[in-house]
Amino acid sequence: MDTLLPLAKKVGDKLKARKETIAISESSSGGLLSAALLAVPGASAYFMGGAVVYTGPAGIAFLDATKEKRGDIRSSSEPWATLAAELVRGRLRTTWGLAETGAAGPTGNRYGDAAGHTCVAVVGPTGKIARTLETASPDRVANMRLFALEVLKLIDEQLS
Repeated sequence: MDTLLPLAKKVGDKLKARKETIAISESSSGGLLSAALLAVPGASAYFMGGAVVYTGPAGIAFLDATKEKRGDIRSSSEPWATLAAELVRGRLRTTWGLAETGAAGPTGNRYGDAAGHTCVAVVGPTGKIARTLETASPDRVANMRLFALEVLKLIDEQLS
C-alpha cells in the first residue's frame, strides 16, 4: 500500500482544501483504494464511505443497482464503472463518486477480460470520465495495487 499513499495524501489534501467529499465502489482492488484514502490524516472530512462491490447481490445491496438501473451493462466495463460511480455518489450524497471494476487475476473473468483488466470511473461536478487499464499481468496483488492507483490518478486529474 506504500505505493498508493503519496497520491492518496495529495488527493485527500485537495478534497479537504476544497471541502468536497467522495464515495467509493470498488471491486477487484479489494478495498485498497478506500484503505489508501482512509490512511490520510483527517480523512473523515472527505471520505463518506465505500464498499467492495464484488458480486451482483453486493451491487444491489450497496449501490441499489437494480436490474432496471443496470439494464444490459456488464461488469468490468466502462459503462458499469460509470454507473457504479454515479450510484455510490447518489447514495452517499457526495461531491465525487469513484468506481473500479475488473479482473485482478491470476485468470480473467467470465466476461472474457484477461487478468489485469480494469475499468475505472469518476463522476462529479465536472462530469463523468472512465477509462480502461490493461496490465497484461496475472499477478493478482500487483494488479490490485495498480487498479487502486489508476482510480487515484483519475480523481487527481479531475481535481487539478
